[in-house]
Amino acid sequence: MNPNITRICLWSGPRNVSTALMYAFAQRNDTSVFDEPLYAHYLSKTPARQYHPGAEEVIATMENDGGKVVDDLILGDHDMPVVFFKHMTHHLFELDLGFLDQTVNILLTRDPIEMLPSYAAWVETPSLRDVGYALHLELLHHLQSRGQNPPVLDSKQILLNPRKVLNELCARIGIPFQEAMLSWKAGARPEDGSWAKYWYKSVHESTGFGEYVKKSTPFPKHLEPLLAECIPYYEQLNALAIQA
Repeated sequence: MNPNITRICLWSGPRNVSTALMYAFAQRNDTSVFDEPLYAHYLSKTPARQYHPGAEEVIATMENDGGKVVDDLILGDHDMPVVFFKHMTHHLFELDLGFLDQTVNILLTRDPIEMLPSYAAWVETPSLRDVGYALHLELLHHLQSRGQNPPVLDSKQILLNPRKVLNELCARIGIPFQEAMLSWKAGARPEDGSWAKYWYKSVHESTGFGEYVKKSTPFPKHLEPLLAECIPYYEQLNALAIQA
C-alpha cells in the first residue's frame, strides 16, 4: 500500500448531504472521489436488496465482494495524493474493520427529524439499521478504541457555514482547504453511482452547498417510533460535531 496517499473515508447515513460533500472534494486539484463502492456488497448480502430502488443494477454493475473493494480500491494504488470514498456506515456489513486503521475517517450525521421523512420518500418503512444512527455511534466507539479521534460533521452545520466547517475539517484531517470545494457545476458527475437517478436530483440542480432551511411540514406519524430510537444516538453524535 502506498503510504503517501491520504485515504479519506466518509461514513454517512442516507440523505445527509453526503453527495454534496463528495462533489466538494471532487473539485480539489489533488483528489479523486468514489461513490459508495461498498453498496453492492451491502445489497447482495442483506434484505435491503428487496426494497432499495435500483438494487439489481447496482449488484450487476459493481464488485459484490466487499473484501476485494477494500483491498483493490480503498487500500489500492491511485494516481492522486488524496482519495475520497463516500460510504454509508451500514455498508460495512460483516466486513473486517481492520482497514480503518489505514484510512482517515469522518462521520457525517443529520437531525433525524429532517432526515427520516426525506429517506422515507424512497424507503417507506425504514429500520434503525437502514438509517445508520446506532451504527454511527458503534463505529465512533470502535475508532476511538483504536486511538483515532474522527471528525464528526452535522449536515446543518455544513449548510450554515460551509467555508468554516470545511476549513476546520481539512485542518483536522491534515490536508489544506481549497476554495474550489465550495462550488461546482450543476449536473451529474462521472463518479455518480447508478443510483443517482433516484437520490441525486437536488444535488444535480445545485452549484454549491444550499442554504439551511428548517423543514416546516408535519413529521409523519408512522416514523415517530423510529425517530424516538434515533434521537439518543444523534444527540451524542451532534455534541461532537464541528460547529458553524
